[in-house]
Amino acid sequence: MSYLELHKLNLGYAKNTTSVKDLDLHVEQGELISLLGPSGCGKTTTMRAVAGLMPLQSGSIILNGRDIGKLPPNKRNIGMVFQSYALFPHLNVYDNVAFGLRLRKVPAAELKTRVEAVIAAVGLAGFETRLPAQMSGGQQQRVALARAIVVEPALLLLDEPLSNLDAKLRVQMRAELRRIQRELGITMLYVTHDQEEALALSDRIVVMNGGRIEQLDVPEAVFNTPSSRFVANFMGVENLFDYRDGALCHGDTRLPYATPVPAGTTVLGWRPDKVRVCAADDAAGQYPGTVLARGFLGDTVEYLLDTPLGNVKGISTAASAAWREGTAVSFALPADSALSLQA
Repeated sequence: MSYLELHKLNLGYAKNTTSVKDLDLHVEQGELISLLGPSGCGKTTTMRAVAGLMPLQSGSIILNGRDIGKLPPNKRNIGMVFQSYALFPHLNVYDNVAFGLRLRKVPAAELKTRVEAVIAAVGLAGFETRLPAQMSGGQQQRVALARAIVVEPALLLLDEPLSNLDAKLRVQMRAELRRIQRELGITMLYVTHDQEEALALSDRIVVMNGGRIEQLDVPEAVFNTPSSRFVANFMGVENLFDYRDGALCHGDTRLPYATPVPAGTTVLGWRPDKVRVCAADDAAGQYPGTVLARGFLGDTVEYLLDTPLGNVKGISTAASAAWREGTAVSFALPADSALSLQA
């Protein structure tokens, strides 16, 4: 038996609607599982149900051998870190972290030991008397995390906890979260719409679409071998083309693609950084295109091309990329970086 088991979970916000359909998920103790997908896919709805903030239409939630599906939130022994952190603005760091233990009437000596230990674990020793308004976003996020883990929850839920931070701080906090999770051995469910965040943090990733699981696998497999066209596109394979009888197809257009592909392939895809954008007369270019838009990214330039296959996104090195909007170019789809799908 797995540590957390969701069996045939059906959830909805209205009586005759279902936002999550027959969802099955097994999580092992000490795992960090990310629920990944676009807005409206059901990931936050699933987390709210596990937390007890949303009733089940049907199904069951088993945590450490106990059915918690009908228990109130305060009886589930689950911690949660919200997107907004939800810190008490009038309480300092120490009192914010101690709040849950005081509700549980933990003896003063034990409370002090546990609060000091968890504040140190999240790297905030010396900040005990600070108010939330006197702290950065990253520090507030650590306080919220400390408050959630100090009560020693059986499961920790995190709902987009890094979305309010700037890009550099998000990367730093990802590493901190992963370190703390591994050191303490906490089982975590982590909701995010950020592919990079899920890849960097997770033991396994649940990609959701329309209230269902599209793929559940380790990060390397989700990135390198997506199970469907939806997963491939969501994981950054933006150039996806139907493949039939040795040709790439778009509507009535068929462009020959002579390279052999695995049997059963119906879709071929390339990430933008694998599409080579060339001059119109460059022999390396396989297909024609016209620059619709360009974006300077420092070492590279990203191009959006109008082509017989529809819009194609590609990358070129800045040194060789001088093409402006309206310029005729060509592009190549390297066989060694093609992604083959049966979808």
